[in-house]
Amino acid sequence: MPKFEFKQFSVEQDRCAMKIGTDGVLLGAWTPIVNNPFSVLDIGAGTGIIALMLAQRSAAEQIDALEIDEEAYEQAADNFENSPWNDRLFCFHAGLDEFVEEPEDEYDLIVSNPPFYSEDYKSSDDQRDLARFQDAMPFEELIEAAALLLSENGIFTVIIPFKEEEKFIALAKEYELFPLKITRVKGTPNSEIKRSLLAFSRNEIINFPADELIIETARHIYTPDYIELTKDFYLKM
Repeated sequence: MPKFEFKQFSVEQDRCAMKIGTDGVLLGAWTPIVNNPFSVLDIGAGTGIIALMLAQRSAAEQIDALEIDEEAYEQAADNFENSPWNDRLFCFHAGLDEFVEEPEDEYDLIVSNPPFYSEDYKSSDDQRDLARFQDAMPFEELIEAAALLLSENGIFTVIIPFKEEEKFIALAKEYELFPLKITRVKGTPNSEIKRSLLAFSRNEIINFPADELIIETARHIYTPDYIELTKDFYLKM
């Protein structure tokens, strides 16, 4: 798997089980930074792609990433080291449960592209399915951690399967985190909604913006909205 080249940085991914996909790039490009975050936390960093995108987009001085898988952790750390922002990026090799036991900092922005298990991923390989299921991060654990680590005016963003949206929002509300913005993602104009991009804050907003993003009109024919969102990153946009 060759190195993935973006406009301002590149990402090695040969040691990561979770390769760079549209979900991570969408979340990194879409996440609101209207609160000018000083500190950012990426939970479940994988290759480090989202943290790198936020280093490019924001002036945040402290960008921490958390990765439990040793190979992925080493890869993210290398990708950070080889980026133009290596003085602002740091990767912790730890699970979320360990990390929240002794929280040192609050974060103005928390992002996560959580490994989720869904029946879409059932393969003929039972062992891989089991690993995938065990890797899945319980949403409650993620929301509880965000509620604990988020600063007073902080923003928490995730990308999840659309069918989990209602449950996730209800769970977040239990921890007094409320939707700030929602974008529902479709692959093509006629396909079903596949993903939900969700941003939360501690303030309850009655009429928060909710919209839809379509990625392509035909294979590799990207919509103006998708190009606008990702053009600072993808080489060919």
